Amino acid sequence: MIGELIAIGDELTSGRVANTTSGHAARQLFLLGHQIRAMHTIGDDVALIGATLREALTHADFVLVTGGLGATTDDLTNEAVVRALGLKTAVHPGVRASIAARWPPGRLGDAVSLDKLSLLPEGAEVLDSACRMAGYLLRHRGKLLFLLPGVPPQMEILLADKVIPALQAASAEHTLPVCQRVYRTCGLREVEINKRLLDLEADERIHLGYYPVGSEVHVSLLLRDLARGMDDPLFVRTDRSIRAALGDDLYGIDGETLASSVGRLLQERGLVLGIAESCTGGLLSSTVTGVAGSSGWFTGGIVAYANGVKESLLGVEAELLARCGAVSGETARAMAAGAAARLGCDLAVAVTGIAGPGGGTAEKPVGTVHIGLHQSGRTSDQRFRFSGTRRQVQEKTTHMALDMVRRAVLAG
Repeated sequence: MIGELIAIGDELTSGRVANTTSGHAARQLFLLGHQIRAMHTIGDDVALIGATLREALTHADFVLVTGGLGATTDDLTNEAVVRALGLKTAVHPGVRASIAARWPPGRLGDAVSLDKLSLLPEGAEVLDSACRMAGYLLRHRGKLLFLLPGVPPQMEILLADKVIPALQAASAEHTLPVCQRVYRTCGLREVEINKRLLDLEADERIHLGYYPVGSEVHVSLLLRDLARGMDDPLFVRTDRSIRAALGDDLYGIDGETLASSVGRLLQERGLVLGIAESCTGGLLSSTVTGVAGSSGWFTGGIVAYANGVKESLLGVEAELLARCGAVSGETARAMAAGAAARLGCDLAVAVTGIAGPGGGTAEKPVGTVHIGLHQSGRTSDQRFRFSGTRRQVQEKTTHMALDMVRRAVLAG
């Protein structure tokens, strides 16, 4: 079925609150074979809500609206629906009784609030049988109109328990689930990945998408109407071809993060990682410990921001710092070696750089970063030049350090 999503709220259009409900709904519905034609984010305006709703109903089999079902004066969705569709309203006895029973006298302020919460368009089918969450279904001229709360947890419950089953039951023909897989890469540009996979796109059944995400590029594979799902020979063959084309630049599938990929590789080989960081200020260690079970492969990290700390905690020689500077390949290697010795780990990574916005020179401009590795008694380093804000430089440094660890483990 073809659908459109409408998220309502001034808090969304002002940017104060992120619209997460539409993204969640789109992902769930897409995987079930439904096509989302458009996603709208609009403010609390009766005329705008009504116009958007009427337009959506001319193109879609179903419309999913979130937000604006509360008791305050800026909750205008019900009023807009009634005006747009030419409906009458009526107090829903079940909703009114449920609210009155749960909220003590004075909680609502006055009877007006209670009336507003329980006054629904005629023909509304309340989705929550216990009437603890706002939300209802309207059947209008053969189309399905779902009105859900804008609060994400409530919306997600009603979507899973009520909306999706209703849509599946209403489908005129059986829709086979979409088969989708996401391939996560690091170290390749989007255009290079596209070149490697170009031959696959000659098959019209195969849909590939390329999405830069920070320092990564994600590749989305989409195949529809496969009777055997992911066991279908076409899916299996395409998946194998993509993995082969991406090689070691592929670090994970679907929800696997770079940090969790590194952890998996280290654990498989019985290795332990240690970290020394300067310009990232603990971000690298924090990213690693964000992975559940990281205690099995991460021994610890040292944040050595000042030169004196690099000397005292990592054993970097003062003469080396004076000669080469804190931001140098020599210092990065010395930091990695020092971390390995003091933390007793199999592999250590160290980062040092100029995150900005100040501190750069002609020789070492802002964004200059050196990453050192120590493994099996050998040290190495790489120099990078990252662009962006201070935070972006720190995030890119963290990402690249993890990818260097990953590749070092793969290389043995």
